[in-house]
Amino acid sequence: MTMVTLAGAGLARYRNEAMKYPLHSAPVLAFALVCSWLPSTGGAAENVIPGTKPLTIVQPLDEVMVAGIDRYALRELAASPARRDQASQRDFSSAAAYAKSVAAPRERLRGYIGAVDARAAATDFEPLTTVGRDARVGESDRFTVLAVRWAVIEGLTGEGLLLQPKGAVKGRMVVIPDADWTPEQFTGLAGGVAAPTQLPRRLAAQGWQVLVPMIISRGTELSGSQYVRFTNQPHREFIYRQAFEVGRHVIGYEVQKVLAAIDLFTAANERERTKLPLGVAGVGEGGLLALYASALDDRIDRTLVSGYFQVREKLWEEPIYRNVWALLTEFGDAELAGMIAPRALTIEACAVPEGGAPMLSGSGQNRGPTPGRFGTAPLASVRQEFDRAKGIFDRLKAGDRLKLVAAGNGTGAAGAGEALAALAGAALEAGPDAAAVKPVAPPAGQAIPNDPRARESRQFNEMQVHAQNLARLSNKVRDAKWAKADRTSPEKWAATVEPLRDWAYDEFIGRLPKSTMPLNPRTRLIKDAPWLKIHNDAFDTYEVVLDVYDDVIASGLLLLPKDLKPGERRPVVVTQHGLEGVPADTVGGPELSGYRAYRSFSAELCKRGFIVYSPQNPYRGGDAFRTLQRKSNILKRSLYSYIIPQHERSLEWLSTLPYVDPQRIAFYGLSYGGKTAVRVPPFVKQYCLSICSGDFNEWIRKITTLEDRPSYIFTGEYEIFEWNMAHVANYAELSNLMTPRPFMVERGHDDGVAIDEWVAWEFAKVFRHYNKMGLGHSAEIEYFYGPHMINGQATYRFLHRHLNWPEKR
Repeated sequence: MTMVTLAGAGLARYRNEAMKYPLHSAPVLAFALVCSWLPSTGGAAENVIPGTKPLTIVQPLDEVMVAGIDRYALRELAASPARRDQASQRDFSSAAAYAKSVAAPRERLRGYIGAVDARAAATDFEPLTTVGRDARVGESDRFTVLAVRWAVIEGLTGEGLLLQPKGAVKGRMVVIPDADWTPEQFTGLAGGVAAPTQLPRRLAAQGWQVLVPMIISRGTELSGSQYVRFTNQPHREFIYRQAFEVGRHVIGYEVQKVLAAIDLFTAANERERTKLPLGVAGVGEGGLLALYASALDDRIDRTLVSGYFQVREKLWEEPIYRNVWALLTEFGDAELAGMIAPRALTIEACAVPEGGAPMLSGSGQNRGPTPGRFGTAPLASVRQEFDRAKGIFDRLKAGDRLKLVAAGNGTGAAGAGEALAALAGAALEAGPDAAAVKPVAPPAGQAIPNDPRARESRQFNEMQVHAQNLARLSNKVRDAKWAKADRTSPEKWAATVEPLRDWAYDEFIGRLPKSTMPLNPRTRLIKDAPWLKIHNDAFDTYEVVLDVYDDVIASGLLLLPKDLKPGERRPVVVTQHGLEGVPADTVGGPELSGYRAYRSFSAELCKRGFIVYSPQNPYRGGDAFRTLQRKSNILKRSLYSYIIPQHERSLEWLSTLPYVDPQRIAFYGLSYGGKTAVRVPPFVKQYCLSICSGDFNEWIRKITTLEDRPSYIFTGEYEIFEWNMAHVANYAELSNLMTPRPFMVERGHDDGVAIDEWVAWEFAKVFRHYNKMGLGHSAEIEYFYGPHMINGQATYRFLHRHLNWPEKR
């Protein structure tokens, strides 16, 4: 037998420590692992906990857990198209009935992408001029190109180019470039886009009034802050991170810009008393925006989506700025197309810019952009999703209004003649000399009004300011919502808070069905692990595995004091490790790496007489676990959608043990374990108290601020962002859900996770809440001089007091 094949979750960690600590060299660890499989000898603990099966898994349990959740998530994604079909409530009896039946889904889609702010009332595009020159930036024999701006929502404008035909206008069209192209490139005023793909020029030459909006690029030079540092995140990701937490999205912002332009086109039709057709077209990222905009707005008569439409069950592999919370619960690309039906829609399979950040191997920490690739979709994927969309159009007897064009068998340049003819109703010239457009140079010494860098900086900053303002004011939204619970007494609070608890669970954590599987507990005694000698054999340690869902396990280490008496029931403390940790880290010892932060708090609590259970949480393995968030978000789930049921099952099993008092099970976690302390016990009522160490925060500021170094905006933890949390629950609201159960915070003054002022601000709300209900003795905070670690002073006293267990050493 080899050390690798015998390793369990905790011991696998120490396999990696052998080179650092000679006392626990590889031969010693291998011998310990072999010994753990030997029969028990006289008077010693049993190899398995009575009533459980032997644990025979030989891979590290953390890897088994993460891989199992991954299989579960991928299986759920694969099943999502069929579930969407079954759940659809669309009425195909008539076009009017169909429109009525998609009204509510359309509003939910608007919410999913954060396109929820009221648009500005405006009547026309504003020409961008400078002193001594007008807004003209390009000219051809058939149209003029103007630099324009238009109001979108409060604090947010659109900017781009307006191509104005010199003759009669036959229709109005928003044509959106890929994020790698400027409007000037897309229009033919600058190099970089092949002539056939210069759709705006080709449409304008045929009499269409065309708006080409600038969209946020994939560049990186603006992604950062003078107060902290700059990153190499794409601009779209940098906006996404800020906006996601406040229920907004770079997709939503830009869809709003398109729809605001449709507002102006509609107003122009009304002003001119015409019924000119309105259209939207886009390539690559622009195709994404065209698809969403047309799905939301039935004023758009015709749509062209080039180089974007395909099967979306692998959306998690694409750039994170395409991640949309809950999207695939209702909308794949086919369902979005169905929201456009029975209006005209053309799908063009074609080549688009390719690139993105690669997935890192192993557990390395990604300090750059989130892994994700974008590029040309396989034609088979386009056809598969198109066939699903065609089923919707056919049921509305509108199959002739949905077309698929494969440019060059799906790899040719965007702008195939058939696609443009379907969009415009006639074939369009494609050559470089067809209505060639030339730049209009500014007067000497003057800046051009459409300078791409200056324009993007303005648009980028507007989005940042909008998201930052929402974050700053989000407490007012939360206060109004949480005022629905009656705080005049613990009894009235309990009677009125449940809808809010359910709402918070569903809206930013995401709820999985309650597990109904047998627990199927498997256990294994760990006999000669390094920590047993360090802690003088004061307790027995078992590895535990339980079933939660198919392929999803809960696992951990159970520490049983050796002085347990027959018939005695003791309190349990559940001790939770942090990011990239394993349960063994919380046991540790002075010679072992986990000690510095955790200070062996699992072992210390067990020596104080508590039964201790240290679960494995799945935030381990770098991108292996971080992509679980992405695979889950699009189904309205998060990493904690799995963690909460894992804890429920663990407590269910612990409650069956004859030496456990099920009414006295407490939670105590550090770092990501502290993050767990405000996301699990508030929703798992069997936890009788919770202690948050090294994480408690004014979390919304922590997630969104551009001004302070602790912000996650600048780090590699791309899984950390939670949809619209700012408008649902901050740490105070989550902690208050513990009421009347005790809650405590442990905070080191030198802990870089936050600053004292943030912690104090947020905890003051918690203490006020408890105190006003006469429960001030149940809410406590300890500040200590020290870094990110377990201090183990006031928290231990808190546990002894509230678990009714005498202090002893």
